[in-house]
Order: sequence, then structure tokens, then C-alpha cells
Amino acid sequence: MLRIIDARNGEPVAAAPARRGLTRVEAHAPDFDTTNLRVLLVADLLVRALELAGTPVWALLVGEREQAELRAGAAALGIRPLEDSRDAGTGLGEAQVLHVVGPGGPEPDGVRIAVAPVHPEAPDHPGDADPSTLRLALLATRRDRPVHLDAAALDDAHATLLRWRSAVAAWAHQPSRPVPDEVRAQLRAAWEDDLDVPGVLRVLRQVEADTDLPDGARFETYAYADRLLGLELTRDLGAPP
Repeated sequence: MLRIIDARNGEPVAAAPARRGLTRVEAHAPDFDTTNLRVLLVADLLVRALELAGTPVWALLVGEREQAELRAGAAALGIRPLEDSRDAGTGLGEAQVLHVVGPGGPEPDGVRIAVAPVHPEAPDHPGDADPSTLRLALLATRRDRPVHLDAAALDDAHATLLRWRSAVAAWAHQPSRPVPDEVRAQLRAAWEDDLDVPGVLRVLRQVEADTDLPDGARFETYAYADRLLGLELTRDLGAPP
């Protein structure tokens, strides 16, 4: 069960307390900058994690300014579309409402999921970085800790992404094997613990280094984890081994 820290009191709560009940996720992003894109990214991860657990989700964007820029930036980052909260009506009888908020953001009623700021090295122009590289660079830090986005962080994310996509494409040439039960449990334990995405990335690095695992199992592990990460790790399938 996914448990998330409620910023109102610092206590963990179940992200979906009612079995199969609808959960509404509201991303509060009033402006267009990398911090607000990170808010939308955390909302995207939350939606993906809930859906992996079989929970129906209704995802909304709450913001009055620069929505077109936010939506374009979010789409480039692989964030799935969010409905406009102004068109949402009174609700659909949801069992839980989760509000994803950035620093200094609103304090709505209901569970609040706090997202720490992004501190870019250069002036904040979110469109300047490669979207997949930026997504991985933002995922590498827990959502409640600030991200220091400098050239070294982006270079490391870019190199990791290239290496993993190449490895996944090579592993795909081998017979498929299921995700090992222990590895699957480690992945789920990480993302169900307050969306510990850096923990998920650590598991993937362990799988990458474990040459005792069949390549087919490593491929399926990365494909499974990417349902949460959204990094298009299988994008280079079909490339020569």
C-alpha cells in the first residue's frame, strides 16, 4: 500500500484508504518554472504509483497563470495530461483527495504532499534542458529535498539515461525472464514508501551490476520500473546488440 507523508502533520497516510475507491490528485502549480514542473512531475509519479496498485485516479491541474506553458513543459517531460480544475465540477465521490504543493504554495484542506524547490545553476528556463535528462535529474532526489540543478547533475543524468537505454536494448535480444520476486518487492517497497524514487533508481543500479541475473530478467525489471519512472527506457529497442 502506498503511504505518503502529509505535510500538515508529518504523519504517513494511506494514499488510497478505500479499496478501489477513486483518488483525486490535485497539482497546485501557479507559475511556469522548474519548481512548478517538479510539482507536476510528483503528481504524475503519484498517479502512476496508484494506478500500478489498481487504484482509479482523477488528476487535475490547479493554477490560474501560464497554464499553456506549464502544460507544454509537462508534456515534454512525459507528464500525462491533467484536467483543468476549473472544469472539474463538484467531484466524483472520491474517497481521497491528495494535494501536491510546492514551497510557499496554497494550503488546501485535505492531505498535502510537499515538494521542495529546484535551484537551477543558470536562470530558470525549463525548456533549455533535454526533457528526458531533466526528468531523470529531478527524479534522482527525494521530493521533499531541494534539487540543485547544475551542469554536473544534468550530465550525470544524461549519461545514465544513454547507458540504461543501450543496456535495455541489448538485453531485449535475450529470452525473456520474469522480474525476480525479490527485486519486484524491493521496487514496490521503495515507491510505496512516500514515493522514494531514488530508492527505485538504486535497485535498478543493483540490477544493472548483477551479472548473475539473466539479461531477460534485467530487461523485464527495467520495463516494469519504467511504468513508474516514465523515462522511455525501452525506446531504443531494435538497435543492434
